[in-house]
Amino acid sequence: MIRAVFYSKNETYFGFKISGHAEYGCCGKDVICAGVSALVINTVNSIEEFTEDSVVTEECEDGLVRFKIIGNVSQESKLLLKTLRLGLCSIYEEYGDKYIQIFFREVSHV
Repeated sequence: MIRAVFYSKNETYFGFKISGHAEYGCCGKDVICAGVSALVINTVNSIEEFTEDSVVTEECEDGLVRFKIIGNVSQESKLLLKTLRLGLCSIYEEYGDKYIQIFFREVSHV
């Protein structure tokens, strides 16, 4: 199962952690993993390419991705992170919590 956690402070997303595998289909044919991967990679690449935000990204071979914006979050990054949330929630609505779970954590300090 894929587990996505979005982190926010003062109702502004500043990072996320994605881990696991959907196991919806066999390796190379898992449309849920492919969709989640495309959304996550595009979000990280877009924030790095199109904003001045300082970011920390950790990617591991086992499907774990941690992403965090350090300091102020630009309007562009706010929109891109909301877009990631929308895409992941759409996958959740289509396939259910057997394959993907999404959590939202409001933190008091970063």
